[in-house]
Amino acid sequence: MRSSMNQFDRPESYSHTPKGPIFGGHFNEKDHYQTARPAGMNDWLLAYTLGGEGYFQTPAGEKRVGEGTIALLRAGVPHTYGTMSGETWNFMWVHCYRIPEFSYLPQDEVLVHALPEGELRERVYQAFRSMLHDSRERSSYWEQLCSNALQEIILLIARRTDRVLDPRIEQTLQHLSSHMKEPLRIEEVAAAVSLSASRLSHLFKEQTGTTMIEHLNRMRIEQAALLLKHSGRNATEAALDVGFNNYNHFAELFRRHYGVSPSKYESQL
Repeated sequence: MRSSMNQFDRPESYSHTPKGPIFGGHFNEKDHYQTARPAGMNDWLLAYTLGGEGYFQTPAGEKRVGEGTIALLRAGVPHTYGTMSGETWNFMWVHCYRIPEFSYLPQDEVLVHALPEGELRERVYQAFRSMLHDSRERSSYWEQLCSNALQEIILLIARRTDRVLDPRIEQTLQHLSSHMKEPLRIEEVAAAVSLSASRLSHLFKEQTGTTMIEHLNRMRIEQAALLLKHSGRNATEAALDVGFNNYNHFAELFRRHYGVSPSKYESQL
């Protein structure tokens, strides 16, 4: 723990002139780095740690942030943040004003949320990069583009806080979504999340209420229905597009899910 909370009683002032709705940067700071704002800020701070370790200290206490961790510091909260002793803190940050999506998150003074390894971290990283690029370039619609990227990050965190899953199951769900058209090889997925195939299968069913193949087939069937409705694909084409090589199996699963055959569903559109 760093110095006691009386640091927030220092007669220091914080002056912040907004450069726009969203602005930020990318810092890679050794352990001499520290920022103290005893009066808090007028805006919010969102930080994403790429490596090393930092800390945030508020009247509620101290929270540490490591690789893959998002921190959201509320406006008006007295705080100090910086690099942990002996560390180098590599992080991206943006200042922003409150958006409605913040209400979906726990109302901590500083919310710290660790993201699982894999595609979710990459998605958040790319959203941060987009915000930094657009806020600096300030070409047409830059404010809207920054706002969209910020909303995406907040909604991704809100979804995780709303449905708390084992990080390995989150990685599995990401894998199934990204490889929907490919045959499911449970042993390969299990190895990627450092579990045995039997343990992963049990944990997946325990946390989601379905088996992996049931979850995968539901995604495929629902995607096929969207293709039938919006893309002009016929039932055979839609089945192939989502990864079914056996049309009869596809038709059977589709009928179970929607109560009608794919051809009947198609004719009703």
